[in-house]
Amino acid sequence: MISMGRMTKRSEPYILAAIVVLSLLIQARSGQFFSGNNLVDLARSLIVPALFSIGCMMVIVSGGIDVSFTAIASLAMYVTDRLLLASQYSGNVILAYAISAGLGLLMGALNGFLIGFLRLPTFVVTLGTSSLFTGLMFGAFSASASDVPPSIARHGKEILFTATNPKLGLTSNMPSQILILIAVLLFAFFLLRYTMLGRGIYAVGGDETAAERAGFNVRGIKMFLYCFVGVLAGITGIARISMMSYADPSTMLGMEMTVIAAVVLGGTRVTGGVGTLVGTISGVALMTILSNSLILIGIPTYWSRVFTGAVIIVGTGVTAHQIRSTRRRHTQPQKATV
Repeated sequence: MISMGRMTKRSEPYILAAIVVLSLLIQARSGQFFSGNNLVDLARSLIVPALFSIGCMMVIVSGGIDVSFTAIASLAMYVTDRLLLASQYSGNVILAYAISAGLGLLMGALNGFLIGFLRLPTFVVTLGTSSLFTGLMFGAFSASASDVPPSIARHGKEILFTATNPKLGLTSNMPSQILILIAVLLFAFFLLRYTMLGRGIYAVGGDETAAERAGFNVRGIKMFLYCFVGVLAGITGIARISMMSYADPSTMLGMEMTVIAAVVLGGTRVTGGVGTLVGTISGVALMTILSNSLILIGIPTYWSRVFTGAVIIVGTGVTAHQIRSTRRRHTQPQKATV
């Protein structure tokens, strides 16, 4: 059982309360928030940022930061799309996911090598590789919006069910790609909760030197993390273009700030060592509601950018305050005994 004191120190209850209050406010103003088609539309909008946020959360928990995952996703999906179109492939969509994930793995491995083995700063490395991958996409490959191959087009039309708004007569389809999100969530939960690798990720974020002395392979953990983010980005890229039914190389660029804000909002400390999947997905859900539903209560959607920036600043400030409070509690008994 989690004590009430510990619960009040966690971010998840506050995020869930904010989601409930905001949902009720939008419902009271518009009467459309809890309609079936709106909820399906929100779930559809949540898939891509939620997939990104899982890898992003794991990297931040390890004490790092990655701003290159959207560039990896864009380049991996675009190269995959061009390869399949050029070969006129019309088979199973699994090949598209495999190629894109493989390309993402290579790009993630570059990040992992520079960060894990050369010990370069994570933000500088991923900022540099983000620029590198984006430049290759628009320079070497002259990327522009294009069609998707038949296998991806068919995959985009696979739906689980259709929700209807009886009042407005609108319908929305739940895409099958949400099953990918559920599968990745289950994998990440098992990894972080029940494996030594998951414990190592938290240990490295808490104190890298102490983790190394405890026997954790810090370099290997970092290599795995950035490779995992690369694979996840490649998969997310294909999921994105299949739902859109066309390949736009710029559609995911710039999404990294919203994803990082959602992860921080969900209680993940930017200094590492603390973070949960529940908090992360709750943060993504709140950001998705804000960006998609503000228009229902008459607020221009560009205000969501103001909220994103505020979340990053406030989240960083809260983390710094928690660290200072923890240090004070640890030093006070020592001062009393002197």
